[in-house]
Amino acid sequence: MDICSMTALELGKKIQQKEISAVEAVKAALECIEDREPEINSFVTVDAEGALKRAEEVQKSIEEGTIVSPLAGVPVGIKDNMCTKGLLTTCGSKILKNFKPTFTAEAVRNLERAGAVIVGKTNMDEFAMGSTTETSYYGETRNPWNPAHVPGGSSGGSCAAVAAGECTYALGSDTGGSIRQPSSFCGVVGIKPTYGTVSRYGLIAYGSSLDQIGPVGKNVADCAAVLEIIASHDKKDSTSIDRKDYDFTSALVDDVKGMRIGIPRDYFLEGLDCEVKENILNAVKVLEDKGAVVEEFDLSLVQYAIPAYYVIASAEASSNLSRFDGVKYGYRTETYEGLHDMYKKTRSEGFGAEVKRRIMLGSFVLSSGYYDAYYLKALRTKALIKKAFDSAFETYDMIAAPAAPATAPRLGESLSDPLKMYLGDIYTISANLAGLPGISVPVGTDSLGLPIGMQLIGNCFEEKKIIRAAYAYEQTRADAGKGAD
Repeated sequence: MDICSMTALELGKKIQQKEISAVEAVKAALECIEDREPEINSFVTVDAEGALKRAEEVQKSIEEGTIVSPLAGVPVGIKDNMCTKGLLTTCGSKILKNFKPTFTAEAVRNLERAGAVIVGKTNMDEFAMGSTTETSYYGETRNPWNPAHVPGGSSGGSCAAVAAGECTYALGSDTGGSIRQPSSFCGVVGIKPTYGTVSRYGLIAYGSSLDQIGPVGKNVADCAAVLEIIASHDKKDSTSIDRKDYDFTSALVDDVKGMRIGIPRDYFLEGLDCEVKENILNAVKVLEDKGAVVEEFDLSLVQYAIPAYYVIASAEASSNLSRFDGVKYGYRTETYEGLHDMYKKTRSEGFGAEVKRRIMLGSFVLSSGYYDAYYLKALRTKALIKKAFDSAFETYDMIAAPAAPATAPRLGESLSDPLKMYLGDIYTISANLAGLPGISVPVGTDSLGLPIGMQLIGNCFEEKKIIRAAYAYEQTRADAGKGAD
């Protein structure tokens, strides 16, 4: 079996059994990257020398028995908004094109402790602002299933890299669907955990109250295993939660008997592509045939999720991105007169159009006279949305929904109409506003051969339920974990 086509757990097992060495696994990944990158552009930085050196160290630790993780020696890609000590971390932006952090993000450190080998940093929409991975300063990423189409975003580089076999699994971040939507577009599995489950220390912030790191893998088992490693309580992150149970792989059980699955009528109305709707309802029927109880219900306030999200996210972005001013790190304009001129020119030259758009919107809604009218109202709406989900979870174990209204659009289509791109987040952003866990699992392809993903949303701290249901569905698919050809 080709190394690059293996799942993370399959490859990890062969490394532990000494059938394949960590160095061989990394070399195979680097060869695949060299072969596919000219077409896909999944990576901003490829650290071939560092990865091979690290693979040798990990292999030695495996042989000595000091690292026994099921993913030891397995190549991983890290989204380029997670700090990696000494390795370029750009957030897909010109303003950080020369930034090498002096520390490593906690989630990445947890992977390194388990013997992971980082092969590089994956491409992304600039500062995670976008849904297509076309706003990156380093060029757009293309969908491995059809390079004329986008991979989704903002974690499009991570999802495309896994789908193309360039790395066995990857880390992404999800602010409004940025793991689940590109996972759906690229035919891979992605999990957004409950807010606070994975430390945000070292994650360069977009919307601090919404951001969450999560895994992208070829199948549900890989994602559960990775989540088990990266999830931890971290005193360095004030929003990190000390959970009693991190044993996510125990949920890999092919049994959904008695599980109650709610289908929101609001998510299956006008605007949803008919092929997407058909495939998701067929997938839900598979779970129903396996013993799950499926019911339709009304999930209120859906129409308010997008305006609330973009007001809150843009306000937080406006605040978070004020630190990029050319003083301490990152890009600085070459010619300027005085401090204020340096600020203005650095930010004008360093940020792309989409980032500027959201900074301007965020600054507006936080300004005097508009704070109460927009920002506080959005926060109240966020609380009402959480209350609506709480009510739903009194009846249902999880909610089944599309991950996106349609399959991956063609390159260039979304950027020409930013509002249309924002509306594409309609099915994913509510989980971020409410801090809920969600998983995207492939359920078929459309008439163009592009993947379709089903999203399962669970109640807070109930990742195991959605993992279990996704795993049970996946067992019925012969093509699970294969990725793009």
